[in-house]
Amino acid sequence: MRAAVQHVADGTYLVHGSNTNWVILTDGDAITLIDTGYPGDRALLLDSLAQVGGSPESVAAVLVTHAHNDHLGSAEHLRAAHGTPVYLHEAEVPHARRDFLHQVTVGQVMANSWRPGVLPWAVHALRSGGTRHVPVTAPEPFPAPGPLDLPGHPVPVPTPGHTLGHCAFHLPGTGVVVSGDALVSGHATARTTGPQLLPDMFHHERARAVASLAAFEDLDAGILLPGHGPVHHGSVPDAARRARERAAQGLS
Repeated sequence: MRAAVQHVADGTYLVHGSNTNWVILTDGDAITLIDTGYPGDRALLLDSLAQVGGSPESVAAVLVTHAHNDHLGSAEHLRAAHGTPVYLHEAEVPHARRDFLHQVTVGQVMANSWRPGVLPWAVHALRSGGTRHVPVTAPEPFPAPGPLDLPGHPVPVPTPGHTLGHCAFHLPGTGVVVSGDALVSGHATARTTGPQLLPDMFHHERARAVASLAAFEDLDAGILLPGHGPVHHGSVPDAARRARERAAQGLS
């Protein structure tokens, strides 16, 4: 099974898993992995590391945008099997431990089953481990403010709303933003492509998710790597403003 690995900038790769993306940052033999896909995406995850000349042992750290199963899937596996530290925003750490779970419920999915793509997406999510119990035993908050001392030197950008501690990452050196689910360019349940919020049922606090789009408007970046959808080339601040306009029109 081959992962769809796309080289987007120096040392920066977007990987399209099964309905979700993750990002690989390389610096020599060392790797920063941002998100890990569904639990069922592990073979794709390992293949993506191999395609860029890496391995699980070369992952210096896993950064998690937020602790939904389609992003957290193999984080605990890497931590337990290889001692890889798993870092999140401090507000998301208890979510990763599963002290609580803020995730779309079966009831919410059924209430939205009339939306095109929702039922096929739900079947895929179940088969891929979307409801599996995959807590991270010892998640850690970011060790210091500002750029992280990891391959790619990602800068955490808090973007709460989708979850309490959702966090994007800015790569100033390459003009890239890894946006997780705070700003996407498509989804299996979305009606169109292009910069947008996920449908309302996926957000813990939609109003805060909309407000967090402002965080992207201050970033000097021209490449957006979302948690769902294709890479978006063009001004990231403009992409965030377009998503805000769509949300105001009820198009997310």
